[in-house]
Amino acid sequence: MMNIRNQFPIFQSQPNLVWLDSASSTQKPASVIETANRFYREGYSNIHRGLYPLSERATADFEAVRDAVRSFINAREREEIVFTKGTTESINLVASGLGRLLRAGDSVLVTEMEHHANLVPWQLLAYKGIGVKAIRLNDAGELLLDELESKLTPDVKVFAFTAVSNVLGTINPVHEMIARVRAVRPDLAILVDVAQMVAHAPIDVQAWDCDFLAFSGHKLYGPTGVGVLYAKRDWLERLPPYMGGGDMIRTVTLEKTTFNDIPYKFEAGTPNIEGVIALKPAIEFVQNLGWNEIAAHEHRLLTLATEKLQQLDGLRIIGTAAHKEAVVSFIVDGVHPSDMATLLGQEQICLRASHHCAQPVMQRFNVPATVRASFAVYNSESDVDKLVAGVEMALGMLR
Repeated sequence: MMNIRNQFPIFQSQPNLVWLDSASSTQKPASVIETANRFYREGYSNIHRGLYPLSERATADFEAVRDAVRSFINAREREEIVFTKGTTESINLVASGLGRLLRAGDSVLVTEMEHHANLVPWQLLAYKGIGVKAIRLNDAGELLLDELESKLTPDVKVFAFTAVSNVLGTINPVHEMIARVRAVRPDLAILVDVAQMVAHAPIDVQAWDCDFLAFSGHKLYGPTGVGVLYAKRDWLERLPPYMGGGDMIRTVTLEKTTFNDIPYKFEAGTPNIEGVIALKPAIEFVQNLGWNEIAAHEHRLLTLATEKLQQLDGLRIIGTAAHKEAVVSFIVDGVHPSDMATLLGQEQICLRASHHCAQPVMQRFNVPATVRASFAVYNSESDVDKLVAGVEMALGMLR
């Protein structure tokens, strides 16, 4: 995609940087950086409670992002958008709230490919006697969806799953999965983690008919410390507050507190104001590029990287699903992933080597870790060539 890199200041200051860790966090375009800086330089104020023009303007800018997010994911109402610190907090908020509604003996259904952020919060409910079950993976890293209906036993009250695996790149058929669940268990609470999808494909919560959805701004070319929780109005009305403090209350006495309207009931304290405001240009950045163009570009890089890496002796790609985002995880015989990533990092080729906060995936494929290269709109075929050359160089040194 021509001239995309020019919109990212980091590539101007570090022209040789090969950023292949976008599944962890994306780099930021100038529009996002300048929006946050402008807020601090020209318009800083707290929001919602100030009766002076500076606060009123900051509040208007902050709330405008709620409208932008509503449109971005096609939510029905702006009140269904809650701002959090990230995907992790969004899921913890839901797990905490649902945990107070569930009873001992109830279960949560997840998948074997979940990030820890969509697994550990549900396991924390074990103190209440709530269990966790999982849909397994096949050898290609795809969900065994033939198991889906059989897993929906009466004790299962929540289905929480990722739209895209952060390790394998596998794209799950979200719409189909939810439709199948609704046909059997229309009352089941369904949460979708779209952290790894949000910068790569369109999201439509009404078409999907999910109850909850979570993502992070920093994976969408936006700021860190900002996340979104979408939840249907009736669920937000039912769930108890996640945190107590300022702005989430209506009245407080020493004896009793009554809570604010949604979504503010879940937004206690001073938020990451500049981060939320800078999320809007991040959304506009991907919208201006267009989803078809993004998908075509990233798929081309995925295909090229897969073809070239597979030619290297002893290299095995983990995750070969038919439908993938531009993520390539691999291991090499006789080479530890951390050693590989360290050597490539010295050449300014930045990728990830770890269990990627998805240890059940590592256990499924019987590996301690993988090297993961993840691509985004600012990457090019030249980055693929540098990756392959870097791996070949590392192999020459490590084997």
